[in-house]
Amino acid sequence: MLDLNAVVFCFWSYFEFRPLFKVLTDDGFLGVCSEAKGLINLKLSTSLFPKVEPFLPGHYEVLDLKPSGKVASVEIVKFHSYKDEPLHAACDTVENLPSGFDLETVKSNIRVLFENAVRKRLMAHRRIGCLLSGGLDSSLVAAVLLKLMKEMNIKYPLQTFAIGMENSPDLLAARKVAAHIGSEHHEVIFNSEEGIQAVEEVIFSLETYDITTVRASIGMYLVSKYIRKKTDSVVIFSGEGSDELTQGYIYFHKAPSPEEAAEESERLLKELYLFDVLRADRTTAAHGLELRVPFLDHRFTSYYLSLPAELRIPKNGIEKYLLRQSFEDSNLLPKEILWRPKEAFSDGIASVKKSWFSILQDYIDQQVDDLLLEKAAEKYPFNPPRTKESYYYRQIFEKHYPGRSNWLPHYWMPRWVKATDPSARTLKHYKSATQE
Repeated sequence: MLDLNAVVFCFWSYFEFRPLFKVLTDDGFLGVCSEAKGLINLKLSTSLFPKVEPFLPGHYEVLDLKPSGKVASVEIVKFHSYKDEPLHAACDTVENLPSGFDLETVKSNIRVLFENAVRKRLMAHRRIGCLLSGGLDSSLVAAVLLKLMKEMNIKYPLQTFAIGMENSPDLLAARKVAAHIGSEHHEVIFNSEEGIQAVEEVIFSLETYDITTVRASIGMYLVSKYIRKKTDSVVIFSGEGSDELTQGYIYFHKAPSPEEAAEESERLLKELYLFDVLRADRTTAAHGLELRVPFLDHRFTSYYLSLPAELRIPKNGIEKYLLRQSFEDSNLLPKEILWRPKEAFSDGIASVKKSWFSILQDYIDQQVDDLLLEKAAEKYPFNPPRTKESYYYRQIFEKHYPGRSNWLPHYWMPRWVKATDPSARTLKHYKSATQE
């Protein structure tokens, strides 16, 4: 029962896509941090192995602060969902949008809300830059960002940043976008040795051992390191969240129905803090950069999810069809970029002939003995590694965060297809698309 004479206070995580971590011990010690590593080494009075767990986004917790200084949890309450239009929409600079689901109205609303999402995030005391892979999402962000910076008479040029290995399709595409929009473009070219050397640092920063998250994080970690060391850009825009929101993953082509595709999109959004947003947040924050992600703007997200399921599915063999359609007449991007097929970041940074995941697997195959993999389920009964690559990542994770494997409830994998690897390049649709 709550002691009414005690102080009641709460802490919360407003952003639906990024968690806090907390530890609350039996003797009433409370610790809260945006990264788990800030809590696991605390010297606690009675707990040698404190239970550190995510405090989920969109929730708040009421706590009873006793006169003795001890803390007890009263309740945890969900107060925000990505599907809810935020209350601050009433104070938004965008006036009431036209209602109805006719295509032209929807396309116009998407453009207006997305531009507003970028504009809101232009408040900054430090220089603004933008990650640019040459894919649809980061290219739209960069193009709208530069347009608004000109309108607001921001004096310095927009710096855009691409990373890849030799013959990376992302590097080529990003050059086209940068030339089209007129940004000050930077390229970071890395080799396999540099990428492999970064694996342990990346896993330590991520606090996860998820396979595709680790793969994709290496490039983002290295480009963030370059930005910090070689430029004065600190506030960094990026395109995270679009694939989950707009059904951009290639496996959405195999969705049994629009309704199931919509359900999968919502599931992915709920788990963003475990995967893509975790990657983007931790790899940039590791180098002191501040990430901004317009696609996850609350008003934009809630509007897109309110659209009929039939409007949001891939069409004509093209994922994110509605988003592409919405900007088709804007001249923001070259047509070949606007309609460029999905290329996962962890794939696009390497050449099609030799994928980044193949490079990693070739190296790791020599580092993990077959016998270790055979006994992996005994050593790691929770989320047991099925491949040498996953075993290698798990070893590093356990080195830094022993006994914390439950921070990752499951590995990221595509649905509705017989996939044994999370890479899009292993899927049939990807191969046929690249041949067209």
